[in-house]
Amino acid sequence: MRTDAFALRHIGPRETDLPHMLKTIGVESIEQLVYETLPDDIRLKAPLNLDPAMTEYEFANHIQELGKKNKVFKSYIGLGYHPTIVPAPIQRNIFENPGWYTAYTPYQAEIAQGRLEAILNFQTTVIELSGMEIANASLLDEGTAAAEAMALLFDVRTRDQKKNNTNKFFVSEEILPQTLSILQTRSTPVGIELVVGNHETFDFSNEFFGAILQYPGKYGQVNDYTAFVAKAKENEIKVAFAADILSLATLTSPGEMGAAVVVGTTQRFGVPMGYGGPHAAFFATKDEYKRSMPGRIIGVSIDVNGNRALRMALGTREQHIKREKATSNICTAQVLLAVMAGMYAVYHGPKGLQYIAGKVHASAVTAAEALNKLGVYQTNTAYFDTILVKADAQKVKAVAEKNEVNFFYVDADTISISFNETTSITDVNQIIAIFAEALGKETFTVSELTTASQLPASLERTSSFLTHDVFNNHHSESQLMRYIKKLERKDLSLNHSMISLGSCTMKLNAASEMLPLSMPNWNSIHPFAPVEQAEGYITMLKKLEEQLNVITGFAGTTLQPNSGAQGEYAGLMAIRAYHLSRGDSHRNVCLIPSSAHGTNPASAAMAGMKIIVTKTTPEGNIDVEDLREKAIEHKDDLSCLMVTYPSTHGVFESSIIEITKLIHDNGGLVYMDGANMNAQVGLTNPATIGADVCHLNLHKTFAIPHGGGGPGVGPICVNEKLVPFLPTNPILKVGGEQAITAISSAPYGSALVCLISYGYITMMGAEGLKSATEHAILNANYMKARFEGHYPILYTGECGRAAHEMILDCRSFKENGIEVGDIAKRLMDYGFHAPTVSFPVAGTLMIEPTESEDLAELDRFCDALISIRKEIEAATADDKNNVLKNAPHTLAMLTTDNWVFPYTREKAAYPLEYIADNKFWPSVRRVDDAYGDRNLVCSCAPIEAYMEN
Repeated sequence: MRTDAFALRHIGPRETDLPHMLKTIGVESIEQLVYETLPDDIRLKAPLNLDPAMTEYEFANHIQELGKKNKVFKSYIGLGYHPTIVPAPIQRNIFENPGWYTAYTPYQAEIAQGRLEAILNFQTTVIELSGMEIANASLLDEGTAAAEAMALLFDVRTRDQKKNNTNKFFVSEEILPQTLSILQTRSTPVGIELVVGNHETFDFSNEFFGAILQYPGKYGQVNDYTAFVAKAKENEIKVAFAADILSLATLTSPGEMGAAVVVGTTQRFGVPMGYGGPHAAFFATKDEYKRSMPGRIIGVSIDVNGNRALRMALGTREQHIKREKATSNICTAQVLLAVMAGMYAVYHGPKGLQYIAGKVHASAVTAAEALNKLGVYQTNTAYFDTILVKADAQKVKAVAEKNEVNFFYVDADTISISFNETTSITDVNQIIAIFAEALGKETFTVSELTTASQLPASLERTSSFLTHDVFNNHHSESQLMRYIKKLERKDLSLNHSMISLGSCTMKLNAASEMLPLSMPNWNSIHPFAPVEQAEGYITMLKKLEEQLNVITGFAGTTLQPNSGAQGEYAGLMAIRAYHLSRGDSHRNVCLIPSSAHGTNPASAAMAGMKIIVTKTTPEGNIDVEDLREKAIEHKDDLSCLMVTYPSTHGVFESSIIEITKLIHDNGGLVYMDGANMNAQVGLTNPATIGADVCHLNLHKTFAIPHGGGGPGVGPICVNEKLVPFLPTNPILKVGGEQAITAISSAPYGSALVCLISYGYITMMGAEGLKSATEHAILNANYMKARFEGHYPILYTGECGRAAHEMILDCRSFKENGIEVGDIAKRLMDYGFHAPTVSFPVAGTLMIEPTESEDLAELDRFCDALISIRKEIEAATADDKNNVLKNAPHTLAMLTTDNWVFPYTREKAAYPLEYIADNKFWPSVRRVDDAYGDRNLVCSCAPIEAYMEN
């Protein structure tokens, strides 16, 4: 046994397990299984051309040495990114804790109450600081959140505005440059016209439906927008604010000024800069707009006993349901980072946040007063944390960089300096010394921060915030540590048992891949720092792009999209740009099979495409003849086909080469959804099947943790014809020669967590990656073999094999009064998270074990579902008081004196022997979703205030 081979640690089954597994499946070897699963005409003819695999020890040394090439300067660049102090108990107990970072999206609320409470804290923080009525569970970054605000305001236009096609959106020239770029990207395909200008000279014409203001402005100016919002309201123009969340501890909230939407980032609430991400953006709005709100919302409800229970609310808004009618394709959040930011607010409380904001403001004022004495004049009439000074930028930059300090140089004689939580009196004196040297003057020092304010009296915050107990009871480390642990115990994560979600690939997130994220020389770099200070990052990111090019067979990659849905959108926008470059602006038809992911039609609609749905055969494959008919019908205006491979039904369709050729022959391109890439790596690839572009879910196939619902990374890989159109960034030029405008705020998206995928590929190597794919297929087919005779398997390939996942058909169990949701809840009693429920087919379970699960864990899960199958047989349609309908069973139920159920306590809680060894208790009974939607509560107010009379 090679103890230093990372692939051996990552892949679950042992060599000695293979004979039993292969015999159960009915094959002689893994090679035979792969041959019977994968069409021979798409098999790779040679191994992946990757560097030899590193051991974990070699990688640890390599990444440490590479990190030394990053230069961690004092950063005063601002522009939405700031150095922050990550409280040590949050870093150790959340950021570095697999109990938090390996959990899945909280679709199964009963085993996610801890995470849901943490996100509710985040939502409460956002609601109260912004002064709004409702907030979501976070979005991807500030720029994309601003684009979502624009889309929401477009969606909620008045009837007359829609009738008159009112389509102009005002953007203040104070907006962050990266936000403006994203607004440009998102507005054009859907017919919104951006008008950038000075808010003081805006004419409030009836041609406008909305406006967005930056608060404070990009270079620090604080404006009182009360009159602007009032005038806009008179003219039926709804106003969004992009606000700095720390400033809202001292400034009047946008809600008090009449804002319709407030967005921003919570990065400076204890989340490292990480060269651009991941960070939790926030989105808050009015209750009346909740049905148009993007992303996820955590709401308060009750369980069947009437006890308080949390869950994801208003699911009918989501793009999976609304599909092409959705106003957003966002199906994720930045949960892990939102949890950190929310816990930062819990730890510091309202008074702590006011202290931090006050100290930041005092640093800015002290520096401004000192620089004024040097003859360096500050030009903002009011500011919070950022001063704008006049000086020779070239001279200052030379001295600043010599002293390892970064400012933002607006032009040749204007410099922006943003202060932050880490700024000390020593730092202020260093800034004074830098300017003194640049000006050839004698420096001086200040001994303490001023108490003077540069905030307008009319904008000083007087309203209270964060008054709930949770923000006022956990200010010692002991209190916070215990609170975090209390929440963690309520959540089922990968550190307890396998999470077999089909299409979501919940594989091992290895500790060796995660450790670099805590290293300061990786997590402390500003995304707009000069590139020569980020040599380690650029080297790593370029190498990761090369690795992904090799794996996909493509010519170019952009890492900018910071979710899978963003990757879909980026891929479609690259296709759109390609057609436009050839004068084919009429090519706007997107063909999408009916079995596609719900985000596919939503993304296509956002890209301004006309969606034509194609049929699926009874076997679950694309109906090639229907596709041919529609491709020929639309050959003059065909833009692309969106295809998932292997299919959403878990099958390698043998007609895939014919399908992609058909699209190309009719003038279109092929976009491949990379959700199921875990069945391709090393065996086939998107280029081989004939795709032109694919997105990859690094948070699935390439080992980035799901983090309870985020972070994600969704890069796109493209062939040579699409390389010129890869997206750029307005501050740091990246992308192709004919680059589309930005997809996300940072040049490389969520760069910090790209270290994880880089580590995964580097330590696995070509042989390890191929082996992982083979074992993913092995594990799926082993489980399929064990389930046969107990559950119908809905779709299989031509040889009866599954790819990396399978669908169990549970629809016939309705005869016994059992729904698929009952099975999902009962699995909790067995210690497991449910597989994917009712997707892509209603009434089914989609199961994907991944390569990381060992034989014993696979058997435990199979034993659980087979045991449940016997319980289903014992149920009747008339009997609603059975072990499945009452699941999950809580500890409170088991320990009550009054046991009213017709089965034993042992049957309820310990149906199989292995469970007693490691019992996980759901913390609430089955949650009442309908109650939560009827009585929507999205903050920490006590549930008693919302109980029905």
